[in-house]
Amino acid sequence: MRDEHKRQQNETKFGSWEELPDGGRRYSYDVPGQHGLTARYVKDVDVTERTVQFCQEIYDDKNRLVEIHEKYPVDKGHIKIAKEE
Repeated sequence: MRDEHKRQQNETKFGSWEELPDGGRRYSYDVPGQHGLTARYVKDVDVTERTVQFCQEIYDDKNRLVEIHEKYPVDKGHIKIAKEE
């Protein structure tokens, strides 16, 4: 059973989401950083709005993904993404 209160909280906090094929959602919001970088916080939830994954993605000034920090369910630390030249 979906938690409507939690869904409303996620919609308010993140402001942006997409429906996933399994009935869950992917919420996200962007935070501009220094030196042209942008941090995107991404939260995946299942159909009941229970968090299944949470991570931070870092994008460069050309909107290329350069780093991922998966924080939940296991904190894997920062992982650099190889740049294609």
